[in-house]
Amino acid sequence: MTVLAGAEPFSHTGSTEVGVLLCHGFTGTPGSLRAWGAHLAEAGFTVRCPLLPGHGTVWQDMNRTAWTDWYGAVRTELLELLETCDSVFVCGLSMGGTLSLRLAQEFGDRIAGIVLVNPSVTTLRWDAKFGPMLARVLPSVPGVGNDIKKPGETEIAYTRTPVRAAVSLGKLWKLVRADLPKVTQPLLLLHSVVDHIVEPVNSQIILGAVGSENVTEVLLENSYHVATQDNDAELIFERSVEFVRSVREAGVDAT
Repeated sequence: MTVLAGAEPFSHTGSTEVGVLLCHGFTGTPGSLRAWGAHLAEAGFTVRCPLLPGHGTVWQDMNRTAWTDWYGAVRTELLELLETCDSVFVCGLSMGGTLSLRLAQEFGDRIAGIVLVNPSVTTLRWDAKFGPMLARVLPSVPGVGNDIKKPGETEIAYTRTPVRAAVSLGKLWKLVRADLPKVTQPLLLLHSVVDHIVEPVNSQIILGAVGSENVTEVLLENSYHVATQDNDAELIFERSVEFVRSVREAGVDAT
């Protein structure tokens, strides 16, 4: 299947001191993180952003995948970064934040820190509980992509939400929520004040349950869900570079 223009995975080989894994969101693509990746690369970091299985082609492909496929893709990239870089950070948008949390839970202090932008671990949508039943008869529902406040910006994402894939995401949320105390790495969490896709309770759940001692919360006042393409994008980019450098410096001081 042909990958949509702009949806391709990207990478940059920079310093072996810092590696950064970027994880895109549900029904989205690396296109939503490309500018963020470029900023991290300009800072001298090695950057990897894979295209998750079932994404970036047609929405029907997602219904043939599950959360284990998406997690396997980012896990493979993480293992490669761990082999080549001294410190590795994991960053994610939306479901990419969910995957980042799961990596943090599995790999512990092998991950130096995590950056989450509007991460998801649940939904308050009343119809979500009917997902497993709907998946048997309804392949897709209207999409959730392109929630951007900034005029002229468009997210490369499916216009339909694959129902079976959404049900699988719900299973990942349940696992991640249960293991949030296992997240002990330094954490930078940036979330939009107005988000039409991921409710504020998601960030509240994460902040209230993680085991991290070094936690920074940043409110994004002028962006919707896809904040990495929105008015607060530069703030996200700058704060993430500052976060990486501060964690690195703290590690040096500790030794």
